[in-house]
Amino acid sequence: MNKKEDKLDAIVALSKRRGFVFQGSEIYGGLAGTWDYGPLGIALKRNIQNIWWKRFVDDRTDMFGVDAAILMNQKVWQASGHASGFSDPLVECKKCKHTFRADQIADPKKCPDCGSELGSGKQFNMMFETQVGVVKDESSKSYLRPETAQGMFVNFKNIIDTQHPKLPFGMAQVGKAFRNEIAPRDFLFRAREFEQMEIEYFVNPKEWEKSFEYFREQMKGFMKDVGLTDSKVYELEVLEADRAHYSKRTIDFEYEFPFGKKELYGLAYRGDFDLKQHSDFSKVDLSYYDEEKKERFIPHCIEPSFGLDRTVLAILCDAYTEDEMGSEKDSEEKEKRVFLKLHPSVAPFKVAVFPLLRNKPELIKKAEEIFKTIKKEIPATVFDDNGNIGKRYRRQDEIGTPLCVTIDFETIEKGTGVTVRDRDSGKQERIGEVELIQYLLKKINRTN
Repeated sequence: MNKKEDKLDAIVALSKRRGFVFQGSEIYGGLAGTWDYGPLGIALKRNIQNIWWKRFVDDRTDMFGVDAAILMNQKVWQASGHASGFSDPLVECKKCKHTFRADQIADPKKCPDCGSELGSGKQFNMMFETQVGVVKDESSKSYLRPETAQGMFVNFKNIIDTQHPKLPFGMAQVGKAFRNEIAPRDFLFRAREFEQMEIEYFVNPKEWEKSFEYFREQMKGFMKDVGLTDSKVYELEVLEADRAHYSKRTIDFEYEFPFGKKELYGLAYRGDFDLKQHSDFSKVDLSYYDEEKKERFIPHCIEPSFGLDRTVLAILCDAYTEDEMGSEKDSEEKEKRVFLKLHPSVAPFKVAVFPLLRNKPELIKKAEEIFKTIKKEIPATVFDDNGNIGKRYRRQDEIGTPLCVTIDFETIEKGTGVTVRDRDSGKQERIGEVELIQYLLKKINRTN
């Protein structure tokens, strides 16, 4: 096992140990490609989602949020092309019967697991099929949606009729999607159930390039908002032969994961493909009338697409840090510290409050008083008196808490304030109680 694989294993272990992510259905042996978020994981995930929603919806006047149903009429997927063409190449080992994506194995004739011969390939549709209603026939067939985009396209007319927007305008959605992956792998990267943050931005076809470049910069801004390291993100201009059939231009933003550079986000110019398809299949007019220019046309679409779970994984990989600090265990080796160098904007807890000693009632009382004061202004604050002070620091470091506030005897006896410890440097400052809230807010509201 190489160092990069070791790092991913360490992140998976930390995620379980500290309550970020658990294997789905773990007590029953698990279910491949499914993951459950624990208390810290869902806090991290919601912080990311809230930052995205603020940038792309709340801070704008041209974006409309929606939450479309996961189950839709099967004709939606016939119109979009998913029912007939949403598939991956599948091969199966003749001996061990393990299945693989044919485009992701080194030798197309040799099983990566047992070395035996692989069978001939076939196409495998990745949509989960289900039945709606009590009668099971062709008319009751539906699917768990493989993407969130189509729910926005089929609501295009509803937004036009109820909101009366002027072009350009967009629709934004955060929601679950499902793909029956042949070989789910790499922790949260390729799963069968995942969450997307997507935008469908409708423009006059003559002006698509301006919006495309605009969202290209906005996507970079979002990555900065959540603290991803610039040098680990790469832009890939997707060649025409590799683009989706509907795309006239696509840029992939790739991140340098421990298992290689892989797609994190995508920016696609989808043209008018989707609205035309749904208009043709539904027989409903999905054109737009520009009252100023006195013309009617099918708008074109720019699609910035973000994987929420992949963002969680990228942030964990980016933040995972090992260093040597603290007291020496012997003359040659220092104790290794593992911590998550999370940007304060996404950290599950921004501040932790400790009494120096857990068996001194006067310290605990004062610490609880200060904790309640801080929590009113900074809700993501936690009280921690479990174990000795060193263990508490290490625990908060490992879950990415940027600042730790310790109440000691000087706080009570001399009124000289509290100590505030910085996660990344380990340095401590004594801050007066009056200045404490503003000091903490300034620290956690910093930009990259």
